Amino acid sequence: MDNINILVVDDDKEIANAIEKLLIIEGYSVEKAYNGLEAMEVLVNKSIHLIIMDIMMPKLDGLSATMRVREVKNIPIIILSAKSEDSDKVLGLSMGADDYITKPFNSQELVARVKSQIRRYMTLGDMNNNNNKTQIQNGSLTLDKESRSLYVDGGFIKLTPTEYGIIDLLMTNPGIVFSAEQIYEKVWEEPAYSVENTVMVHIRRIREKIEINPKEPKYLKVVWGIGYKIEKHK
Repeated sequence: MDNINILVVDDDKEIANAIEKLLIIEGYSVEKAYNGLEAMEVLVNKSIHLIIMDIMMPKLDGLSATMRVREVKNIPIIILSAKSEDSDKVLGLSMGADDYITKPFNSQELVARVKSQIRRYMTLGDMNNNNNKTQIQNGSLTLDKESRSLYVDGGFIKLTPTEYGIIDLLMTNPGIVFSAEQIYEKVWEEPAYSVENTVMVHIRRIREKIEINPKEPKYLKVVWGIGYKIEKHK
């Protein structure tokens, strides 16, 4: 885990310190901030590979900070919040977070989620290395596995690591329907339990980036009651 630097953002210093100790034991380096504004300052001055972000904070809350981070960086963001309602989870993911953990959190679960996000971020696009094609063309979509980039009509599309993982899976297997559980297990690399909302939010975000009309998608289709697929196009 050399040179993996994680930013922990929480106005509760005891929680921030507890998370820092957990991560240091796992071999990560840790930076801390106690509100969203401090977090943005750290990002300017330090190389950060993942953020653990509390929601309720003074000066700049976690959701607003997440939106600001997403304007400039695609590093994984794990939202940490005392709110456990599905609507809060969906809101956090819609703002650009990759994952969501509720307080009080299980230490082993937090570490597992961090490792999963870091692994995907550091090996982005390597999930399908058994596929020899380094570039996949589907209609106006071009997936370049070597540069781990997606283009629509030649224009670069900015994706988070999670979004890239999903589009990589679906474009590598055009026409094949994957359930939300299958997508979660392949992309998040952990068992799937009640993940429909999580996957749905990421699918919606991808659609907004690649479709001319997200409400009538040409590529990223829902197969009702079954799952999601990328439609084949010449």
